Amino acid sequence: MVRVKYPALAGIVLGMILAVGMAACGGKPAAEEPARPLNPGGAGEAVNLKGDPVKGAEIFQANCVSCHGEEGKGGVANPGSDDGEVPALNPIDPTLVSQDAKTFATNIDLFLEHGSTPAGSSPALSMPKFGDDGMLQPQEIADVIAYVIQLNQK
Repeated sequence: MVRVKYPALAGIVLGMILAVGMAACGGKPAAEEPARPLNPGGAGEAVNLKGDPVKGAEIFQANCVSCHGEEGKGGVANPGSDDGEVPALNPIDPTLVSQDAKTFATNIDLFLEHGSTPAGSSPALSMPKFGDDGMLQPQEIADVIAYVIQLNQK
């Protein structure tokens, strides 16, 4: 056991170290953090286009089914993510659903346009940036949005 010659001084030094460490890591307390948009990139052109769910199903089959499963039912493992699986799209996360069709389409579009990385230490799979990277054109994104919305209306 180590004996401290000046316990009061040791307490002050320890307190200062903790205060500096907390200030460096903490920033503002969570309650004071301003609300951030879901995705700062914003929605793309696709939300203003009429999507075709039949074409969307074909695009989904070619680009999305390997991660989100047949008809978006999920069940695909994503090691390293907090949930352990890629999110299902049928049913879709209830926080994305809106009775307002434009809002619902925008919520889906943000992920299709800009992608996302799931929470976790090191997720094996991330959502591609289909819009930002030019992998899908706006009309194709609108078609996928229409398909995903249709899946959630069954």
